Amino acid sequence: MSWIRAVTALREQRLPGVLVTVVAVRGHAPRDPGARMVVGPDRTWGSVGGGNLEATVLDRARELLASGSSAVERCRFDLHERARTDHGRQCCGGEVEVLLEPLPVVASVAVVGLGHVGLELARLLSRHDLDLHLVDSRAAHVDAVRHHPALADAEATVHLHHAPLPEVALGLVPAGTHLLVMSHDHAEDLAVCDAALRTGPGHLASIGVIGSAAKARRFAKALREEGHPPDVVERVRCPIGTPGPGKEPAVIALGVAADVLGLTGATYADADGRPDGRGAAATP
Repeated sequence: MSWIRAVTALREQRLPGVLVTVVAVRGHAPRDPGARMVVGPDRTWGSVGGGNLEATVLDRARELLASGSSAVERCRFDLHERARTDHGRQCCGGEVEVLLEPLPVVASVAVVGLGHVGLELARLLSRHDLDLHLVDSRAAHVDAVRHHPALADAEATVHLHHAPLPEVALGLVPAGTHLLVMSHDHAEDLAVCDAALRTGPGHLASIGVIGSAAKARRFAKALREEGHPPDVVERVRCPIGTPGPGKEPAVIALGVAADVLGLTGATYADADGRPDGRGAAATP
């Protein structure tokens, strides 16, 4: 498998990795500049030269994976009989520099409801490197988003879901997803929140609902009546978003996007963590 396909496979499987590239060679070396290797959690693809060089690089890549570091590193290796090694000697006589680039698992966001605000929010979030799940119970709205020109060159990997019962789509999103609920129907919003609170630990990193403080109180009461303990109900953040200068869909979406991107930054690549940040601004 080529290194490009390996990186793509890790992305699709939501697994972290490290891309290793030979960036400079002086003297004799087993591989030329541009040789690449991809290191995943339990396998590798490609080669940067074998022997002590590759084994040492593999050790460091595994350390980066274990630590969750996103810092790019540049390392130099001497390939001669006097060089200190941990995995045997390579006597090529040259010197090699490699670049280690961590490939973290990108954040995942799910938007339930593709009305005016949902569409504007999808446009904003699609400009960021994340997995974006867009859900609506109305087929026409899903089709409209599917063919929207603003998503044609999205940076995000966009997944569209037509779900007559949107809460069913929660089983299709990956662990650690940040959920934003903003359907056309408050009863539908409530059903999604109820289902969201019943998902397993760590499946949803956060649950946010668009609405007013009055809607938040009604939902909290209804969710408690459905049997959810008060501390579990508190996982539902409502209102969501940051204050804006108006109530136009694009303005509201901007505030919600800023809110959720702040959360994804706080829990980047952490499928089991739970963010502490809370949205503050009311939305209509």
